[in-house]
Amino acid sequence: MSAFPGTFAFDEYGRPFIILREQEREKRITGNDAIKSHILAARQIASTLKTSLGPKGLDKIMVSSDGDVTVTNDGATIMKLMEVDHEIGKLMVQLSQSQDDEIGDGTTGVVVLAGALLEQAESLIDRGIHPIRIADGFELAAQCAVKQLESIAEPFPIDRNHKEPLVKIAMTTLGSKIVNKCHLQMATMAVDAVLNVADIEKKDVNFELIKIETKVGGRMEDSMLVKGVVVDKTMSHAQMPKVLKDVKLAILTCPFEPPKPKTKHKLDVTSAEDYRALREYEQEKFIQMVKQVKEAGATLAICQWGFDDEANHLLLQHELPAVRWVGGPEIELIAIATGGRIVPRFEELTPEKLGTAGLVRELSFGTSKDKMLVIEECKNSKAVTIFLRGGNAMIIAEAKRSIHDALCVVRSLIKDNRIVYGGGAAEISCSLAVAKEADQLSTLEQYAFRAFSVALENIPLALAENSGLHPIETLSELKARQVAEKCPSLGVDCMLSGDSDMKTHNVVESLHSKKQQILLATQLVKMILKIDDVRSKDAQQ
Repeated sequence: MSAFPGTFAFDEYGRPFIILREQEREKRITGNDAIKSHILAARQIASTLKTSLGPKGLDKIMVSSDGDVTVTNDGATIMKLMEVDHEIGKLMVQLSQSQDDEIGDGTTGVVVLAGALLEQAESLIDRGIHPIRIADGFELAAQCAVKQLESIAEPFPIDRNHKEPLVKIAMTTLGSKIVNKCHLQMATMAVDAVLNVADIEKKDVNFELIKIETKVGGRMEDSMLVKGVVVDKTMSHAQMPKVLKDVKLAILTCPFEPPKPKTKHKLDVTSAEDYRALREYEQEKFIQMVKQVKEAGATLAICQWGFDDEANHLLLQHELPAVRWVGGPEIELIAIATGGRIVPRFEELTPEKLGTAGLVRELSFGTSKDKMLVIEECKNSKAVTIFLRGGNAMIIAEAKRSIHDALCVVRSLIKDNRIVYGGGAAEISCSLAVAKEADQLSTLEQYAFRAFSVALENIPLALAENSGLHPIETLSELKARQVAEKCPSLGVDCMLSGDSDMKTHNVVESLHSKKQQILLATQLVKMILKIDDVRSKDAQQ
């Protein structure tokens, strides 16, 4: 009983009750007050992200406690960098993170939808409907919306030789990002990268084979896709050749230095002859190592560890170019790309373990002394590197996040090639279907269905508002047209082109992403509505 947080007592009629200890130090909210406190916190976070939705969405500047500045409109990044203390706020952060991990896109939309659902739930609670009935109604409404999405989804052709449709989808994702001035180039790079590493028959994409390398300086248009590996290193000696063709690579994780005894040792050098003998022994070992690499047929050594100037000079003398201090992930990627084996000891180096590359060259940038090494025309062409340039570190970081979103969207389409139309078109169609279903229900859940239908409209409303359109007028017109024309591809014309048909604008999203948004938001809202008691230590005590 020592772990029990209170004491038993009895009143004058012998009825037992519990006196809980340290209640004055705890802050406690119960019942509808707790639910409303949670809804308020979630709505505030959703309203912060709402203005970042869509192609005309605004960016946010996030300044960390260290003074690092991040400019972004990516929902997951904003949520990650927001220092949220409220427990429900933290759940919203995890919601956008799970959407980012699963799909890579739609992270802003999922938070806005969750906020809208909670806003509607609050008005139902005020009307006296029990939170559990609301949660169950939302769950059924989400199933109805997903069924509608599947009925309006269209198959999407995926063909390595005809990649324009995929490029258009990647452009939709990049349209709301900072890179949209060269989003055709970025979209093409993302699609080429994914198709290079994709196994279309198995519907699988190995992201580990796609490396994103960045370098500050130059224009964003200077970014390129390298069918090989880019390493932020240079040749170890300035006089080594800068371009090598038909290269045999020795990939070494052993250092170019004389072997040391494993045990603790102390060496006393008492005369100049002893020192000379030691010096000759070291040199002999260096030459032996270089010869072992040369005899295996290697024309380039990639080393995970460094080596001193003497070893460097010997490598130059023996005409064996080398690269030192190459990190573990890069070593693995080079091995995959060139078909070589990582060798831990010089004795194990054989011609079969060498990697092959058609071209190894050094890239130099402008007037700066920065150089990078590019390994191209590899045996295994599946490993690719996206090399991004930009005016400053902030732009490059945002470009990297944007290209990651585009890669994720193309991957999700290869896994499931059904699409729905964007611009709020899918949400309006689902909203109409859920509202229609509500009229068929005789139970209390019909109120939850109607609330779910109104919440779905928040996405097109936010898109219209961010694009400078009149939100209510735009939504009313689109709903009427979708019903009259039976056309589920009518959405918000964010680019003000005069045509609301998303099919002609090629504004499409993967069905998997849209379904995931609705299901994840509904799950979180259900969980929040089921919390009716919050105990927390009072910070003021």
